[in-house]
Amino acid sequence: MPEPRRRRAPARLRPQEEADKRGNVSEGLAWLGRHPEPASGPLLRLLRVLVRFVCFGLLRLRLDITGRENLPSGGGYILAAATHRSWIDSVLIALAVPPEPKPWFLGSGATAFRRRWLERLLHRTGGMLPVWRGGVGIEHHVAAARAVLGAGAVFVMMPEGTIGGPPDRPTPFRGGTAVIALRTRAPIVPLAIAGAEELYLGKLMACRLLPPVTARELAGEAWNGTPPAEGSKEELEIARVITDRLEAIIGEAVAEIWPPTVDPPSHPRRLKERLTNWF
Repeated sequence: MPEPRRRRAPARLRPQEEADKRGNVSEGLAWLGRHPEPASGPLLRLLRVLVRFVCFGLLRLRLDITGRENLPSGGGYILAAATHRSWIDSVLIALAVPPEPKPWFLGSGATAFRRRWLERLLHRTGGMLPVWRGGVGIEHHVAAARAVLGAGAVFVMMPEGTIGGPPDRPTPFRGGTAVIALRTRAPIVPLAIAGAEELYLGKLMACRLLPPVTARELAGEAWNGTPPAEGSKEELEIARVITDRLEAIIGEAVAEIWPPTVDPPSHPRRLKERLTNWF
């Protein structure tokens, strides 16, 4: 009897190539075309219910969320999440925080907009600000962050900047989160995610929200608190210190929450190939 045919993993996307194919693409606030709202509308709330039903009802996925008591009472903070091992991570993040104040994701347009209907849906519901060119220039992203934070919403970033890597620790963080924290002075809430590297019926995943921390606290003695000139060498050096410290904090939490998400080899992994590739 022939072996079942496996579904191929999707090819690696190149954001600039995808942008060139579309032509006249826009990023961040220019794509949104309105001020980011802090409230989740009825359609977005309905989608949350449907996604929860599919993931945790039909597929019987499980999610252990701890640390919600560490969330600030309102918005106006940056949520920095790692590890990023699957596109279901966005679902986990959205479920880890309340629907309001609304989380706004800085995400890849090349991936999220592979279907025109999905782009239209995300534009209507809000919650995403697309990046197309792999982060060439940070000014648009800073402007988006300031708009989201100023509205009292939550600005979500995944500091690894890509999917993939070891399941029990983050890959090296990029410096964008630190630069945005420096320029906006918004506190950072670190979020550790584990267990999404492979998915199957009944799979356990985990999220741990850590206490808020400021750029000043992360930088320590490397920064006296005086705002560095934007784009200067000093800003980049301070951002590197902040980035390394944030990576260490989240990495330590990931190492703690990952082992319970690992099932023994004898545990059935039904629909593993299909669900892992799907997400």
